[in-house]
Amino acid sequence: MFGLLISFVTVIIFLILSVKIIISFIKKKPFPKKLLFAMLFGVVLVSSIYVYKVYSFTFDDIDKEFIQNGPGPVLSPTEEYTENAYYEPYGGAAGGVNVWVEITKHHKNNNKKIIYYSDANDNTLLDWVDEKTLFITNSGPYNNSIKLDVETEIYHDRGLACRSWLMKDEYETCHQK
Repeated sequence: MFGLLISFVTVIIFLILSVKIIISFIKKKPFPKKLLFAMLFGVVLVSSIYVYKVYSFTFDDIDKEFIQNGPGPVLSPTEEYTENAYYEPYGGAAGGVNVWVEITKHHKNNNKKIIYYSDANDNTLLDWVDEKTLFITNSGPYNNSIKLDVETEIYHDRGLACRSWLMKDEYETCHQK
């Protein structure tokens, strides 16, 4: 919301600057330097917010205020992993449901890791293919079904996790829609 407000103010300042530049050339008035610096500051601020939002995503950013338990817990065939799915409704009656799948690795101090995140889906099935491969069937409106190696792969439907500089060390392969 803050980024949107800054963007709007920057556009307004840009329009005012453009008019003042035209007037300064027509009437031979001094160039509006303060307005130019204000507009450049807004552009830098908006660009910084965009870069931060796009390239610093982590699954910790997921809003977990109204989470509901989904399918799970389901043990892997060797009982090395447990998977749990969680739902988060959003938008009231006309909204949708986000779903994410979290894996717990029992042999490493019960470390937890989110390997799957999808927006607007609420019909999720989880099946272990083998000891390290999970098949996630998501038959919601976008059908985001995928087979993931729980140690090396993750999925984020919008690709935010794939672009994140902070998450590059957590996976070898990142899938997106």
